[in-house]
Amino acid sequence: MENGRAGWQAVFFDFDGVIADSTAVKMRAFATLFAPYGQQVQEAVVRYHLENGGMPRREKLRHCHAAIVGRAIDEAALVRQGVEFADMVREEVIASPYIDGALETLRILAQGAIPCFVVSGTPGEEMREIVERKGLAPYFREVHGSPQGKEEIVADILVRHALVPKRCLFIGDALADYRAAHNNGLAFLGIVPQGQPTIFPDSVPTSPSIRLPPL
Repeated sequence: MENGRAGWQAVFFDFDGVIADSTAVKMRAFATLFAPYGQQVQEAVVRYHLENGGMPRREKLRHCHAAIVGRAIDEAALVRQGVEFADMVREEVIASPYIDGALETLRILAQGAIPCFVVSGTPGEEMREIVERKGLAPYFREVHGSPQGKEEIVADILVRHALVPKRCLFIGDALADYRAAHNNGLAFLGIVPQGQPTIFPDSVPTSPSIRLPPL
């Protein structure tokens, strides 16, 4: 870990399932929102949510209404449902425990003055409130979320902070995280819960806990 700590120029983090053990919170919220449409729709929505980690919430909701429920949702209703979802999950995410190694890793990076960034599919304003209320704001240089895509967010940060991509690490648990890292030239560590199969290409290093691999 010493070599990794000394070598990384910056570290990018997804949040749910990487910093906070809050994946199940979001899963329950999707199931609750679509409960009026029956169990079959609920199951299909949850499956789509899990298969598309990192996708902006609005896009997920829009797709689920159009492709699974079978009726497009108008903009006003989409906004209302987004607010309802946020209200359902906010306090639970704030109260959720940390993924093993997450807080220790953030402290190590802070001690080394290595900048950290949150790159999440959660709406940006909501993500910043959660980070602040969870007491994590001092660990992050910037906190980002949707509607911007992850690849776009990473590209922008690299340019603005004059970072060398190959000296930066992205830690994530979704294919959207891997693509954002890979397409911008960053190293990547995939977080895969103990006992679960990896969703990442065979060449991608994975871990059930948050750690700093060597550069």
